[in-house]
Amino acid sequence: MHIEIAEFDHPDAQRLIEEVQQEYVGRYGHRDETPIDSAQFSAPRGTFLLGYLAAEPVAIGGWRVYDPAEPEFEDGDVELKRMYVSPGARGRGLARRLLAELEERAAAAGHKRILLETGNRQPEAIALYRSAGYSGIPAFGPYRGDPGSVCFAKRL
Repeated sequence: MHIEIAEFDHPDAQRLIEEVQQEYVGRYGHRDETPIDSAQFSAPRGTFLLGYLAAEPVAIGGWRVYDPAEPEFEDGDVELKRMYVSPGARGRGLARRLLAELEERAAAAGHKRILLETGNRQPEAIALYRSAGYSGIPAFGPYRGDPGSVCFAKRL
C-alpha cells in the first residue's frame, strides 16, 4: 500500500469517509456526528493519510490535536480519527500499517500519546488497537456518557 498525506476534504478521502459513515449506519443505525473541522487535520496540528492499492484509495486515517482543556487530555496528546479500510482490502494488514504510520508521524511531530474512540460494535477495531498496545481509558469529550463508546490510549 502506498500511503500519502492528503487534505481531509480530498475527493478520495471524502469517498472513503462516506463509506465508513455508511458502515456506521449499518452497525449502529446512524452516522457518526462527532464534530470535525477539516482544518484540524492540517499541519502542524494534525495530519490525514490516504492509502492506495494500485491507484485505488482503500484506507484513511488521521490525527488531530485535541483541546487540552478536556480533563482526560494532557499537553502533547492527539486524537486518532476516521481509521478505515475498504471491505475489499481488509485482511491484508493495511489498518495496522496505516496505524503505525500515523503513530510515527505523531511522534515525529512531538506528540506523546494518542487517544481514540471506537464503537462497541466494531470488534475488529477493538482487537487491532489492543494488539497494537492501546489500553482502555474512560470515555472522553463528546463520547463521555455514550455506552456504545470504547476509548483507548497509547504512549508514543
